[in-house]
Formats: sequence, structure tokens, C-alpha cells
Amino acid sequence: MSAFASVTARRLAAAALTAGALVSVVTLPASAADHARPERSKVKISDVQYDSPGRDDRSNRSLNREWVEVTNTGRRAVNLDGWTLKDEDGRTYTFDHYRLEGRATVRVHTGHGRDTESDLYQDRRNYVWDNRSDTATLRNDRGRFIDDESWGHHRHGGGHR
Repeated sequence: MSAFASVTARRLAAAALTAGALVSVVTLPASAADHARPERSKVKISDVQYDSPGRDDRSNRSLNREWVEVTNTGRRAVNLDGWTLKDEDGRTYTFDHYRLEGRATVRVHTGHGRDTESDLYQDRRNYVWDNRSDTATLRNDRGRFIDDESWGHHRHGGGHR
């Protein structure tokens, strides 16, 4: 093999190795990024019973018939410790040491009761949610908006009560 052919062969080999290295660098981050992102659970307000059925007599039974449901639609559990549920007047319920399992729902009642995996209690003696119009807002432990649910004239762009 001549000296000229040897240099050309080395250059071609170097170019091929460089091209192969570039291809692997470009494709590796894309495939690694696809596998590095875990599924993000979606937590949302799934239902609100703002008008307690029956007479509004402020009994604990009546207060506990007023509730907000929060659902985790993802497969992974979400730690709700420090998350808040708030009405338009600023009344706030803060989740304390509560973990919402994947594909599960918790009902947050207004009155007093014993907290369980599926039912939490705000331990209030007065109603929280306005029957005519209000908004339930869910925020995470950093104060970031997660979801809200409105009813009454707020749904149609009306003013504050």
C-alpha cells in the first residue's frame, strides 16, 4: 500500500469514527430523555357538593354533606402534605400528612369527623361553600395552581357575589 493510500485510508477511518460518534451522541440524549421522565400524576378537583342536601341546620351531619372530591388520575401516589383547598372568601383547608394513592379519590368534608384514606374533615362549625356561586381552588405545597371548580354565575363570566 502506498503512503498516499495509507493516509487516505486513515482519514476515511477517522471520518467514519467521528460520524459514528456524532450519531451516538445525538441519539443518546433523545432516547435517555424518553426514559428519564416519570409519568406525572394529575391531581384534580373531580366533584363538589356545595349545597348540602336537606335543611342547612349547621348540624355536623349537614356540614359533612358539603364536600369537595380530589382525584389522582395517575398511577403513582402523590403527597398532598401542605396542599390547600380554598374558597373565594379565603377559607382554607390544608392537607396534613396525607398521601393520595394513584387512581384514588378523597372527599374533603366541611364538618367534624375521623380522617380516613377516602374521607378527610375540615373540622368546621360553619358551611364553607356558597350555594349560589363560589370557586374551590386547589394549590400544591408551593402555592402553585393545580385546579379549580366554579359554580353559579362565575361559570358564565358573571361578577363576584
